[in-house]
Amino acid sequence: MADPTIPMNKATTTLPLADVHLQDIPGTWPLAWGWWLCIIIGVTALSYLSSLLFRKIKQHRASKQAQHEAKQQLKAMAQTTQLGDINELLRKAALSYFPRQQVAGLTGQRWLSFLDQQLPPKQQGFLAYSDVWQQGLFSPNGLSEDELMQCKKLASNWITCALPPKPNKHVTDNVSVDNTSASKQEQQDV
Repeated sequence: MADPTIPMNKATTTLPLADVHLQDIPGTWPLAWGWWLCIIIGVTALSYLSSLLFRKIKQHRASKQAQHEAKQQLKAMAQTTQLGDINELLRKAALSYFPRQQVAGLTGQRWLSFLDQQLPPKQQGFLAYSDVWQQGLFSPNGLSEDELMQCKKLASNWITCALPPKPNKHVTDNVSVDNTSASKQEQQDV
């Protein structure tokens, strides 16, 4: 126990102790690796989202411009007497919205079928008037006023209803029907 000869006051004051020094508060620099990882992920996500946004804005502007041009050409189409001009307008509009490899090579029945596939079934009519379209495009006689008006109506309807393209159930149905009929034809040929 304690030595009775030493007073208690003196024992505590004679010890050679240093003052207590607390550590400095840790600084924010240099950042820990976890923060660097969060910064890198954040910058990458922000740049990806901004690129998507700019791409969407660019597509929207192109779509609006194509629609505006199509409407201007529809007004000019009202005065045309040539089916070739109407067909050219439809082809330009289709090339503005659909892949070039899908549209550029289409002619005749395949072109008219493509135009019908972009419309709902109730509004289709290009294949029904295929003889009129072929006559108007290739015959030197041209079309009667009623036939030309019907073709203008079909073209106007296609530009307003089929553009911009929307994923349609009837498009995939027509394609699958065309593929099965083609495979049945191949089997019959063999």
